[in-house]
Amino acid sequence: MLFTDRTDAGQQLAEALRHLEKEHPVVLGLPRGGVPVAFEVAQALGAPLDVIVVRKLGVPYHPELGFGAIGEDGVKVISEEIVRRAGVTERDLASVERAEQEELVRRARAFRADRPRVPLEDRTVILVDDGIATGATARAACEVVRAHGAARVVLAVPVAPPSAAEQLRGSADDVVCLSQPALFSAVGEWYRDFSQTPDEEVLALLARAAHRDAPDRPVRRTEAEVAADGLALAGELALPEDAGAVVVFAHGSGSSRHSPRNRAVAADLNRAGLGTLLFDLLVPAEETDRGYVFDIETLARRLTHATLWLRDRVDLPIGYFGASTGAAAALRAAADPDADVGAVVSRGGRPDLAGPLLADVRAPTLLVVGGHDEQVLALNRQAQAELRCENRLEVVPGATHLFEERGALDTVAGLARDWFTRHLVTGER
Repeated sequence: MLFTDRTDAGQQLAEALRHLEKEHPVVLGLPRGGVPVAFEVAQALGAPLDVIVVRKLGVPYHPELGFGAIGEDGVKVISEEIVRRAGVTERDLASVERAEQEELVRRARAFRADRPRVPLEDRTVILVDDGIATGATARAACEVVRAHGAARVVLAVPVAPPSAAEQLRGSADDVVCLSQPALFSAVGEWYRDFSQTPDEEVLALLARAAHRDAPDRPVRRTEAEVAADGLALAGELALPEDAGAVVVFAHGSGSSRHSPRNRAVAADLNRAGLGTLLFDLLVPAEETDRGYVFDIETLARRLTHATLWLRDRVDLPIGYFGASTGAAAALRAAADPDADVGAVVSRGGRPDLAGPLLADVRAPTLLVVGGHDEQVLALNRQAQAELRCENRLEVVPGATHLFEERGALDTVAGLARDWFTRHLVTGER
């Protein structure tokens, strides 16, 4: 079995773990590579996600041989038999433990930031990694989780050699492994993309999971007539309590303020404390005229007018979220010398239709495209080369133009939320 990447591996692993959903488990990812896999499992099972930070205590003259492990909150597991057989002295034990404790604290602070550890007492815990080679770290993690009071420990990985998987059955109550190839040399050979997982990705995934589990905040929704281009365009303004910014949506061709995809993204932004304005760029008589649908200049002008209308009502930073042709309108409006737009996100957009004005965009711009939307992906890469502002291109693996695949739109929403929060709320540049 060959996995496309850690996201694909996590989605496949989640299907094999569906039977645990009714146990309301906690999912723990082993940093760093195990966290993207664990994120997909937690998403599918609706379970809280956390990292399991452990450090193996290795015999000084033979570090691969572990005589114990330590975890957060002072949890320590020691094998007295290995200590005795290896001749580990009290001084050796204290020295190794002190060094590993410092590294454990550093990693826990880096990955968890100010989030409290998810309690494990009397819970079913699913330990997830991107694969197992020797199993030493996974074994240590199982022991630490038990010491934290877990009622049941399930070790879940996409791939492992048969010998390691069998040995770990003595450490976990259950081992779920999708592939156990007899010819095994390294975990990475079973992935098409096994690039290193940076700390930033781990932090972003943990933040997204924490946000998903947070209670919804009150949102005030107002039906509105947005004044633009001498027209009254139907819209909806949603302002969460203590909103930190507002995102104006520019829908694509053949769509409207009722777009289910845009509304799903808007709901996610609302939960994160961002206001949203969804409105119709076209009146009903114009919607069937392809000339209006691809008239980027008119769409951008109406978006600019809508922004002015919004500024009369809220004193908050404003960003644009554009889809398809709406992305071109958003970028063209953001290129106006008088535009005061803090950030732009394009979903499956046609930024190329903004033409030479792309070079005038100053707002940080995120381009999000499905990995299987090949033609649009090529156009976005060309457009990205024209941008002179801070920008990034994110490709959602396996997604097509409308992001209808399972989890694809959630990924878009998370990327947009993080981009707007960073650039509109915190003001980071």
